[in-house]
Amino acid sequence: MKKTVLAIMMMALAVTINAQDDLLDRMTESCTSIMVGKAASTDGSVITSHTCDARYRTWMTMTPARDYERDTVTAVYRDRFHTSFPGDVNGMVQTGTIPQVRHTYRFLDTAYPCLNEKQLAMGETTISGRDTLRNKAGIFMIEELSRIALERCTTAREAIRLMGELVKKYGYGDSGECLTIADKQEAWIFEIFGEGPKKVGGVWAAVRIPDDEIAVSANISRIGSLDLSDPDHYMASDNVFDVARKLKLWDGKEPFCFWKAYSGTNYQKEVKNYSTRELYIMQQLAPSLGLTDSIENLPVSVKPDKKVSVQDVSRLLGSYYEGTELDLSARHKIPNPKRKDKQGNLVENEPDSIVSPVANPWITNEQLAMFYAMGDSAMKWTRTVSVPWCSYSTVIQLRSWLPDEVGGVAWLAFDNPGQSPRIPVFCGNTDLPASMKVCGHGAEDDATALWQFRKANRLASLRWGVYRKTLEPARDHFIEKGLSELPMVEKTWQDLNAQDKEKAAQYLNNYTQDMLGAAAYRWQQMARTFWLQSWKGF
Repeated sequence: MKKTVLAIMMMALAVTINAQDDLLDRMTESCTSIMVGKAASTDGSVITSHTCDARYRTWMTMTPARDYERDTVTAVYRDRFHTSFPGDVNGMVQTGTIPQVRHTYRFLDTAYPCLNEKQLAMGETTISGRDTLRNKAGIFMIEELSRIALERCTTAREAIRLMGELVKKYGYGDSGECLTIADKQEAWIFEIFGEGPKKVGGVWAAVRIPDDEIAVSANISRIGSLDLSDPDHYMASDNVFDVARKLKLWDGKEPFCFWKAYSGTNYQKEVKNYSTRELYIMQQLAPSLGLTDSIENLPVSVKPDKKVSVQDVSRLLGSYYEGTELDLSARHKIPNPKRKDKQGNLVENEPDSIVSPVANPWITNEQLAMFYAMGDSAMKWTRTVSVPWCSYSTVIQLRSWLPDEVGGVAWLAFDNPGQSPRIPVFCGNTDLPASMKVCGHGAEDDATALWQFRKANRLASLRWGVYRKTLEPARDHFIEKGLSELPMVEKTWQDLNAQDKEKAAQYLNNYTQDMLGAAAYRWQQMARTFWLQSWKGF
């Protein structure tokens, strides 16, 4: 008997450890980006987006435009992801220097820099690729490549060309990365890898998203064939074919496929160019195509059935496959307390069971390990689009018919994008609220924007079936409020700008501060309410 009990305990422990290891491996699948062409959006905006799904810095700032003397240089760094505030250099390593230009543009400096004053925007997803391609002697990591491009460029094509030139000259030292680059006219998907251990360089390709289509990147290489005779829609490094041949990644006989040659991650179970997230988002936006996981290759982009809005992109970045068999929050059921009346009689049209109010789609790895150990086969983990370990996310709309200062808007959310509100930051902002300039990962700190939302979000997950009825309407309220007020903001800014440019910029700064303050106050109130109500469950 003792041996049997011990054996069961050891099996449970092994299952628990395997479940934890499996989940930790999968948690490295970080970031999702959705792109929308101007003819595919509801208002003519070009849209790109990004969920920073990792424990990277949450501080951000507006780095001002600057002028420089001739013959100056700028330093290039790595490991800026884990700094605590704009001036923090702890842990940063300088990898090299490059010549500085005479003038740089103002840009929104997030962990992955994302928007400049000229309505040039970027999203990011790590696509890893083959370990044998990486060469750490290259000075550029992807975040620094993005920063330099935003400081110096005004269009997506210009940014792609510049990054290609920099990598060729100074080398790319990161793993495989995708940037979803957009300007006020068009959107491109740009993928880059190292050139291998013997060559400090890089190999890359870029594909333009048709104006009437949408595209998704979520940690897997998406680019397939390249028609370099059509430079209006395809761009690539001049070594894109030669490196594949040299490293025996392509035999030169079969039709060339970029992702087949250069990709390959720890997470791919099959040879495909998509994961669950890309497929799900495309299914939601283009259901008429009948896309299923039986297809070998998912198109880089598709035409949506309906025009896509900022709210749509925000909703999808916050999704967890609700209403599908992948939704974890629907898997745990309890007896329906309304099945019988007070006299014990069965009530018609009431189901035998209901989803438990404590079930949620973002269970922790400890909870999952516990379910596995108990033999609960219903709780097979699935990587959702939104995750609780998200540091921040952006939905960036770019509008050609407006002045750059108010035409470009980054709708920012801290923490889980499925639970948090979005705050507008404009191209014309010259400053950000103080709480956005401090990283929230070091410790619980209500002075940081991250913690102004995280408490309510975590408490809401304890009884998601109940608390979501309060949190989700509040989440949606703020982006709807911001979008409905855009015409007023644009008009007020233009009136002020005609008289005093500094006052106009300060107006945008104040508007962002007011929106953040109102949202943070609402989330702090919800945190108190959820905390008090949670005791009812004991």
